[in-house]
Amino acid sequence: MPDKNFNFDFLATGIGSVPFQDVKTTCHGILEHFPSMPFWPQLVNRSFLEDMTIQFSEGLPLLEIKEDKRSIIISQKSNVESELVLFYDHFLAHDINYFSISKSHAPGLYTLIDIIDQDKVAGPYIKGQSVGPVTFAAGILDINGKPLLHNEELFDAMIKGLAIKALWQVGELGKSGRRPILFFDEPYLSGFGSAFSSIQRHEVIEALQTVINYLKENSDALTGIHCCGNTDWPMILETGPDIVSFDAFEYMEYFLLYPNEIVRFLEEGGTIAWGIVPTSNFKGDESVEGLLLKLKEGLSHIHQWGVDPDELAKRSILTPSCGMGTMTPETAQKGLALLSRVSQKYGNVSV
Repeated sequence: MPDKNFNFDFLATGIGSVPFQDVKTTCHGILEHFPSMPFWPQLVNRSFLEDMTIQFSEGLPLLEIKEDKRSIIISQKSNVESELVLFYDHFLAHDINYFSISKSHAPGLYTLIDIIDQDKVAGPYIKGQSVGPVTFAAGILDINGKPLLHNEELFDAMIKGLAIKALWQVGELGKSGRRPILFFDEPYLSGFGSAFSSIQRHEVIEALQTVINYLKENSDALTGIHCCGNTDWPMILETGPDIVSFDAFEYMEYFLLYPNEIVRFLEEGGTIAWGIVPTSNFKGDESVEGLLLKLKEGLSHIHQWGVDPDELAKRSILTPSCGMGTMTPETAQKGLALLSRVSQKYGNVSV
């Protein structure tokens, strides 16, 4: 069940990836735009080590990075049994530091925390992110050329590994003096339920519940699931995140097809992260007023389902529709500034 003890009122934050190169400048900009809920930036154009799967691969068993292809495979040089024994020795011993993310893989994480500490930047929240277990396992092939999704033994190890790596991350985020929020990013689940889905619904729920419950049992972090396409939203809500994050610019009507599930999620204390600023389809002529109007349409639907407007405001965060790593630096800057202004204007959104 989601955590009920918070009040967001349309605070804004980012999803993770950005197209910038300078770590310190990027972090200062994020703190300027989103002082109440800054996020650490994934600088995907800076290094292949910040690619979505590679960034979270350290400490996990049997993985081999192919730098030329910016991908990961299962190593044929390693002994499966001995590597899994080593992995579970560290996991069961709760050896969190063994599963840390190094500065080479996430300089934005370290830099953001350093700036907050050095400049004494106070605020209620700080956001991090991790690749979700389904997307992670779908992007790695075993020695038979099949995704790890279909290797039960290795998939289970990766789920547990990502869970304890997430726990290490929220511990680092907590050093800022703010309450950590961590989104698991699951782009692979876009279009889930189509003929191309290669994983069963119950397997998705089990994988996501494992990482969410692990964080809830071992930390006070708030958890979220982000999917930037259309998906089986009742399935996502069933996994029990505190926050569900979706592309409200492109897929508002699809998300709102499930009034019963959404109302139940909100009544239990859940929060919606409205991805209201477009990323891949950002044109540069979007306005605060136009995005507020679009946001109002979605809020109005939920108000009509009997949800109190003030309560929905408490349960609402604003974000870009997806990561910004594919945007140009110029358009990403415009998008972040626009998101900040929309957040500041939230009080004008009413039915």
